[in-house]
Amino acid sequence: MEWLNYHHLRYFWVVAGEGSITLAAKKLRRSLPTVSAQLQAMEKACGEKLFIRTGRRLALSETGQQVFRYADEIFSIGEELMETLRGHPAGRPLRMTVGINDALSSIVVHRLLEPAFHYPKPVRILCLQEKPGRLLASLALHEIDIVLSDAPAIPTVKVRVFSHLLGECGITFFGAAKHAPLRRGFPKSLDGAPMFLPSDTAVLRANLDQWFERLEVRPRILGEFDGSTLLQSCGQSGAGIFAAPSAIEAGIRKLYGVQVIGRTGDVRERYYAISAERKLKHPVVTAVVMAAKHKLFA
Repeated sequence: MEWLNYHHLRYFWVVAGEGSITLAAKKLRRSLPTVSAQLQAMEKACGEKLFIRTGRRLALSETGQQVFRYADEIFSIGEELMETLRGHPAGRPLRMTVGINDALSSIVVHRLLEPAFHYPKPVRILCLQEKPGRLLASLALHEIDIVLSDAPAIPTVKVRVFSHLLGECGITFFGAAKHAPLRRGFPKSLDGAPMFLPSDTAVLRANLDQWFERLEVRPRILGEFDGSTLLQSCGQSGAGIFAAPSAIEAGIRKLYGVQVIGRTGDVRERYYAISAERKLKHPVVTAVVMAAKHKLFA
């Protein structure tokens, strides 16, 4: 295959997306024979079958899946180019859709997104909080622009995405004034101390458990939470202490009126921006990522 016929590739891309030649023909406003002929020409050029028929629908073969990934990136870039050339209508804000891992603290999310609120051009942000798997699926379909997470995309995920490390920080333990005596002898003082912890599905929980084990410390667990915001609110009640990223220490103290019990750099929280492209193209996403790297986690 010495050169690529982008006309054939586009027909293939639309059929793959629709899963049907009939639906693709309607979308392309072409006849069924025309679309079928273009697909045959594409398969002939590739030297392999790109589709497998499953009932009334067409499924991509292994080679077809590989071709589709490249086609998807090629035509997505083409669409971005046309948008750039057309420019944004006067007064219309830039739109950025952000997927947020539900394990992230609301304070962390606010600090990460803050550069977007002060972007020199008007910006409209749509935030979707979900489980990582669903967010990555939406990212692959280009329904969202970026995913903010406390972990990179795992290699087993069957979508082509790229994880960009935003930064990392240590952990601070917080509690009401009555827990101030725990400062003496920290971190050994955490043995038997009442504590609210993330659920065992959270990255931070695994890191904390390993740290406690190394120190031979066993806190008295009062509750486990999927979401960090609820966990921190319970910590505000004064019943127990809780851990949060040191990068937002000032925000935690101000919002919940709690005190610092102790800090450690042996447990690290890492934050990632996950994108569908290797190189970030959305200007507001780029501003968010650069600010995180050079300011928040500098």
